[in-house]
Amino acid sequence: MAAHGQTRRRMLTTARTLFARQGLHGTGINQVLAEGGAPKGSMYFHFPGGKQQLAAEAMAASATEMAAAIRATIDAYDDPPAAVRAMAEALGQRLAESDFQEGCPLATVALEATEGVRDACRDGYQQWLDLITADLTGHGIAADRASGLAVLILSSIEGALLLARVQRSLRPLREVADRLAPLIAEEISVV
Repeated sequence: MAAHGQTRRRMLTTARTLFARQGLHGTGINQVLAEGGAPKGSMYFHFPGGKQQLAAEAMAASATEMAAAIRATIDAYDDPPAAVRAMAEALGQRLAESDFQEGCPLATVALEATEGVRDACRDGYQQWLDLITADLTGHGIAADRASGLAVLILSSIEGALLLARVQRSLRPLREVADRLAPLIAEEISVV
C-alpha cells in the first residue's frame, strides 16, 4: 500500500515540475509516467479523472507549497517592503536554479487550463492574495486598500517573473521589488 502512495506522490511531483516547465498541453502522460518512474497502468489507478485530475491536484499542491513559502517569508520579516523584496529574490533564485525554466508554478498552466485545472489555479492565486492582504492589514492598512495593494504586488511579481524567464535575467524581478517597496512603505506610513 505504501508503494502505491509513493508512486502517486512521485507522479504528482513529476507533473508539477513538467507542467511548470512545459505547460499543460506540452506535457504528456507518457512523459509523466516515464520521468516519475511509474508503471503505465498507474495513471488511471491513481488519477481516474486522467490528466485533468492530475493537473488540478498538481496545481493545488504547487499553490499550497508556494503559500507556505509566502507565509514563511512574511513571518521572517516584520516589514512588508522587505518581505516583498525577499519573495522576489526567492522566486528569482528558484528561476535561476532551474536555468530559467521554472517561473510561477501556476502561470504556465493557468492560461491553457480547462475549468477544473483553472479553478485550482484561481484558488491558489487567491490563497496567495489572502496571505499578502492579511499581512498588509496586520500592518494597519485598511482592508480595501490592502486588497488592492496585494493584487498590485502579486500581479507585478508574476509579470516580472515572466519577463525574467523570457529575458533569462533576474533584473525584472529586482526592479519590480525596488519599485514596490516604497509604495508599500508609503501605504503603511499613511496609517
